[in-house]
Formats: sequence, C-alpha cells, structure tokens
Amino acid sequence: MRLSYFNAIGLLGRRFGHPLAPFHPSIPWRSFSENASEILKNEHRVIERVLEVLQRIAERVESGGSLDVESARQAIAFFRGFADRCHHAKEEEHFFPAMESKGFPRHGGPTGVMLYEHERGRECVAAMDEALGAVAGGEVAAAERFVRHAHSYIDLLREHIMKEDSCLFAMADQAFTAEDQKRLVAAFARAEAEKNEPGAHEAFLRSAEELAARYGVPAPAAAYGSHVHCCGH
Repeated sequence: MRLSYFNAIGLLGRRFGHPLAPFHPSIPWRSFSENASEILKNEHRVIERVLEVLQRIAERVESGGSLDVESARQAIAFFRGFADRCHHAKEEEHFFPAMESKGFPRHGGPTGVMLYEHERGRECVAAMDEALGAVAGGEVAAAERFVRHAHSYIDLLREHIMKEDSCLFAMADQAFTAEDQKRLVAAFARAEAEKNEPGAHEAFLRSAEELAARYGVPAPAAAYGSHVHCCGH
C-alpha cells in the first residue's frame, strides 16, 4: 500500500510541478518527497481543480440551467473522500499535532483556526448533500440552496488553502527537522493505508481528472504567493 500511495504523490508532483521525485514503479517509496508540506500542497492543487468544477456547476444553475446532479454527487464524494478523509486527516492526526509539539498553540493559535475551518467545511458539504438529495427528490427550489452552500464552501476552502500554503506550511518547515519530516511522510503513508481501500487515492485523482475534463478546468499554473495574513490572524 505504501508504494501505491507514493505512486500517487509522484504522479501529483509530475502533474502540478512540485519538487517530488519523478514517478517510476521501481523506485522505493522512501525515495519520494521527504517534505510533508509539499505532499499537502500537491493535494491542494487537486482540491482546487474540483472547487473550480463546483463553481462552474453553481454558475450553470445561476445562469438558468439545471443542476448537474451527477457531477455534483461526484464532487461531493471527492470532497468527503479525498479532501477530508485523505487530506484533512493527515493534517489533523499528524501534521497539526507535530506543529503543536514544537510549541505552536492550538487554542488561539494557527492549528486551532485550521481545525475550525475544517469543521465549517464539513458543514458546508453536508448542506450541499442535503440540498442535492432534495433536488433529486423533486424539490426544484433546492438547487438554489445547493448553490448557496457551494459558494460558501468554495470561498472557505480557497482562503483556507491560501493560509496553509502561504503561511502555515512555511512556519512548520522552519520548525521541523529532517527527521520530523521523514516521520510525517511515513505517517501519511500509514494513514492512507489505514483509512482507504487499496487504490483509493489514485481513484480520487482519476475522479478529479474526469470532473476537470468534463468542465474544461485546466491544470493549475502556479502555487499561491505569500500575501495573505497568517492563518486568519
């Protein structure tokens, strides 16, 4: 399972231009990125593409079109499976605790802000799912409710990702030793094996590609800069 997971992050590195080792099935998993932040950033690029798909789904409804129920369901499954169970779990169970062990406080500190925003995101996804079910059940007006919650989720996650990419990860990288990074990368691989069926990570990547192709969302050009305030402070 470790090889499967690191195959996936190697593909992410090639696809989104981050400094992960090139993918090759004969390369052992330990030779891939030993920087936990880079793994999380690469996953952000995938999440951003599906957020753009979600925005286009919402805009289609706002322009008078029907809600693309199939694509919306696929996006919600991606956000729950990849963004939350794969990505946020790495942060909540491993990355944030590692930061807190270096003296970063949770209460009133950066990890506490990130955890609060993760919960807000889950609420938005649940609300989108409820509205989508209502649409499928024949409640036409529920499409507007879906759109409202979709925009809330998009705005929340885009700002959340900017905070992490521009500030949180830089603070963590300054605090972590090389051994800390190796332990985190290994913990990420174990978390993938424990929480997902074999091949799940790759399946989520394929789902993101399918949605992006369906809605004409290109691959991202570059990572964010460092112009936002740190972690909401």
